[in-house]
Amino acid sequence: MVRVLICDDQAVVCEGLEMILNADPDIEVVGLAYDGSEALELLASTRPDLVLMDLKMPVMNGIHATREIKKRNADIKVLVLTTFGEDEWVFDAVRSGADGYLLKGTPRDKLVSAVKGTAAGEAHIDPEVGGRLLAQVAQNPAHQDSTMAADLSDRELDVLKLLAQGLTNAEIAERLFLTRGTVRNYVSAILSKLDVEDRTQAAILAIRHGLLTAQDLE
Repeated sequence: MVRVLICDDQAVVCEGLEMILNADPDIEVVGLAYDGSEALELLASTRPDLVLMDLKMPVMNGIHATREIKKRNADIKVLVLTTFGEDEWVFDAVRSGADGYLLKGTPRDKLVSAVKGTAAGEAHIDPEVGGRLLAQVAQNPAHQDSTMAADLSDRELDVLKLLAQGLTNAEIAERLFLTRGTVRNYVSAILSKLDVEDRTQAAILAIRHGLLTAQDLE
């Protein structure tokens, strides 16, 4: 059972998400918060596995709340709710430790899948969000860092390129004819070698150091 705390400053959004998620037998909405500060106050009493986090909210926004949640308990997953107009906010969310990025208005089946996948440790990045996010970094490409490139095997670079396109472990496994477990091991190795905490940070770092090009993200 995935315990979810929903945080959004619009009551109608919170209630709609609650209805959708509670309809799934494997998900339980344990609380509703209307700003980041309230979400932090509810952590102890609700004990969520995942926080579904809006970004633009009064009192405390989703960036600050995400950062504080990760400080208090790094095991709690944070799945960010975003819109196209919030590119810079999403970039800040990456640096704050968010585990996934979901577009508002995502169909309910994909919402449920994203919540379950993120809770299970597979960072969910909506391809449209990921593309725009990574494009910001790609605007200022760096020369390839030969040392960093040497640290990654050819297969790890293959996985990194697909990871940067927003593919899940299952999709990467299918594309490269590998098992999901093998892909999971490659992803763990990549994060360790790049010294980052999640898939998006790995992709951004790789672009900054010239390991990925714009063609790799197409």
